[in-house]
Order: sequence, then structure tokens, then C-alpha cells
Amino acid sequence: MEIKRGGSQPSTYASAEYFTGTVRIDPLFEPPAPARSFSLLVTFEPGAHTCWHTHPLGQTLIVTAGAGWVQKEGEDRLNIFPGDVVYIFPGEKHWHGATATTAMSHIAVNEKLDGKAVEWMEPVSAEQYKGA
Repeated sequence: MEIKRGGSQPSTYASAEYFTGTVRIDPLFEPPAPARSFSLLVTFEPGAHTCWHTHPLGQTLIVTAGAGWVQKEGEDRLNIFPGDVVYIFPGEKHWHGATATTAMSHIAVNEKLDGKAVEWMEPVSAEQYKGA
């Protein structure tokens, strides 16, 4: 058994290569192999969001604070709020982040396939982000 004490793992900031705006990442858990799962608390400042991306084994987002948006390629942008749980299917191209005026935090639960949990793609355009 292992206990990760609150505040014992350092926060980091997301790379501008994969995110727009200020995004803080706080690790929650990542058990050793053979486990493939890991989880992060991700906080997006207003206007911050991911680039388009996919997950080989899917992803679960549990919104904990604020207001955000999530969009699957080819579909309308959707609002997400605290208590919402979003499941993104394996290989589904999408993005997510805060609204233009309100920060948003979510817990992301991911799994790695052959050591990889995400395939990053192009940035979200300003028109896509605005829902135009």
C-alpha cells in the first residue's frame, strides 16, 4: 500500500505546445506497472484549453469546479459544469478547457497503451473555441 499525501507532489504547468493559455497540472495517482491508469487534477484559467487530441484507451473527465467546454470533432461545443462526468471514447478527436470568462478544473483519468496515453494534434482555432 502507498499513500500520496495531499500537497506532496509538485504542480507543473502544461506545455504551450499542447495547450493554449495557463493550465496547471497536479498529479493525483500513477501506480506502478502492470497498472496502466493515472490521474491528474487539471486547472484551466479563463480562455485556456487543450489542442485537439485523442486517447488510445479513452479518457474520463470529472468536472470539479468552474465552467468549461468540450467538443468532439464534427459536433457542437458542449458546456460542462461541476459534477459532470465526460467519457471520451478511444480514438475520439476532441478538445476541452475553460470558458472564455470562467476557470475550470477537472480530474482526468487516463490509461496508457504501450506507454502512451495521448496523441496530440493541431491547435484549436479561435473560431472553433468560440463555437463559431
